[in-house]
Amino acid sequence: MVISKKVVLITGGGRGIGAATASLLAKENYIVAINYKEDEVSVKKLLSSIRLKGGCAEAFKADISDESQVEELFSSVIFKYGPITHLVNNVGVLARQQRVENMTSDRINYILQHNVTPYFICAREAVKHFKRHDDMSNCAIVNVSSAASRLGGANEYVDYAASKGAIDTFTIGLSLELAEYGVRVNCVRPGCIYTDIHRDGGEAERVSRLAPQLPLRRGGTALEVANAIAWLLSDEASYVTGSFIDLAGGK
Repeated sequence: MVISKKVVLITGGGRGIGAATASLLAKENYIVAINYKEDEVSVKKLLSSIRLKGGCAEAFKADISDESQVEELFSSVIFKYGPITHLVNNVGVLARQQRVENMTSDRINYILQHNVTPYFICAREAVKHFKRHDDMSNCAIVNVSSAASRLGGANEYVDYAASKGAIDTFTIGLSLELAEYGVRVNCVRPGCIYTDIHRDGGEAERVSRLAPQLPLRRGGTALEVANAIAWLLSDEASYVTGSFIDLAGGK
């Protein structure tokens, strides 16, 4: 099968970086499959915005920490649009700020279950879809990690940082496994970006607090991260694999 259209699945695509990426890729003529778990209101607004601008997008509800739901998600996308050509592994959760000495195994396992395992399972299913094409060299994966994987998240989110460190390693390993097929696997590492995830951690204004400490003296936007994701997915990055783009204001 020769690839005639670009079908991208974005996990956790209903808000923040995922939503910005969905909007941008729709403008760039991707068919966009937006995965979400709960927030139907935000997803409906996103779909309406994309469609009003002439883009093609659909939402697919699934909890991708559940392997069976991931398999069903991919089957639903292929039923509607055909084989997926691009994957943005973006889903992630954050628990309230806490030092390691106070963390329970339940909390740690929850973070790992939702931030690491879904990336593996979604990539596994994506590769199955890629192999439906005669030429896989136009297929690509971008993993969304975090600058926390380098910085450690001390006193706040060491468990989250560790989960993102796993994604960094996963990116390198998967890129080496898929290189022989021409499939590229890369990663973006956002830092202090204005998204709702900080509210989940108990400090909605965290970016504003930390921004003055960054070399660029400001927080980043979801669109700035989306621009990097779009480039890594594009043919312009055709010789880039196993690589990382840090979007952390210089830190």
